[in-house]
Amino acid sequence: MLYIGLDAHQSTSSICILNENGKRVKRQTVHGFFPKVMEELRKVGEPFEICFEASCAYGYLYDELQKIARRVVVAHPGQLRLIFRSKRKSDRVDAEKLAKLLFIGEVPEAYVPSINVRNWRRLIEYRRRLIDKRTRCKNAIRALLRSHGVRAPRNLWSRKGVAWLASLEWPNLAAEVQRELLIDELAMFERHIRKVTKALDEMGFKHPAVVLLRTIPGVGARTAETTAAYIDTPSRFSRAGQVASYFGLIPCQDSSAGLNRLGHITKQGPPTARKYLVEATWQAIRRSPKVKAYFTRICGEKQDRKKVALVATSHYLLRCMWAMLLHGEPWREAA
Repeated sequence: MLYIGLDAHQSTSSICILNENGKRVKRQTVHGFFPKVMEELRKVGEPFEICFEASCAYGYLYDELQKIARRVVVAHPGQLRLIFRSKRKSDRVDAEKLAKLLFIGEVPEAYVPSINVRNWRRLIEYRRRLIDKRTRCKNAIRALLRSHGVRAPRNLWSRKGVAWLASLEWPNLAAEVQRELLIDELAMFERHIRKVTKALDEMGFKHPAVVLLRTIPGVGARTAETTAAYIDTPSRFSRAGQVASYFGLIPCQDSSAGLNRLGHITKQGPPTARKYLVEATWQAIRRSPKVKAYFTRICGEKQDRKKVALVATSHYLLRCMWAMLLHGEPWREAA
């Protein structure tokens, strides 16, 4: 059995091969895109295990390597940086480090979902980016109006409001051109968001996990689909604390010499899922007596604890979601 470390890039990739005793037998630099790397790996005459670091193309590489390798391990980049803090860094060195970690069985593995789930996640993230761009466009329109002393109506983003904006007279050509381009840009983002939302709705309505999570008061389609997509397989988490850690909802910890200091949440993991979860928590507090009681118990009478209580309630709601997906049970309002 051979152990291969792969540091893959678009133009140049490095391969390091260790034998069954952990001794380096080959080191190679491959010039070319990923198919060229696959071509070189197919030339390895013995069964092998391979390890590479997660990147934007990790899904494609994982699927392709599964066809030719005995075992494929994707290393978690954040945890790798904690293991290897070295001033000497290059592609060849990184490939050898990955091969050695694979040989001793100490690779910090990253979870690789199926291709359908990866595409689902990408579409969710793409919709969030579209909304962010639309928000920047709206802010630019408001800034343009303010810079010319024009007060925008309340219904500026309705059809009537956009028609008012389009008919507005401007003192110079530069402002008029900017207004027209921003209106076109806003219409384009609205059209794209509707198209992506329609596709996500079609996918979510057929997914049992999304249907199950939407039984929670205040949890809508966007929160349910994002949480279901990122949890994916509930059984991959052995306890609720791991789910909260994956979503970045646990506090930073500094424990030493008998002192235990807890800080802000780590904010690791998917920020889109965390954002939607916090927004859904506000709705759940308003609509669910069970969630509201949990929030009130932590917040108490102190107004300055609202943010802390909100994050803690989001943590609680996420644990409930994981348990519901794990056991296939809908939301129960009774304690």
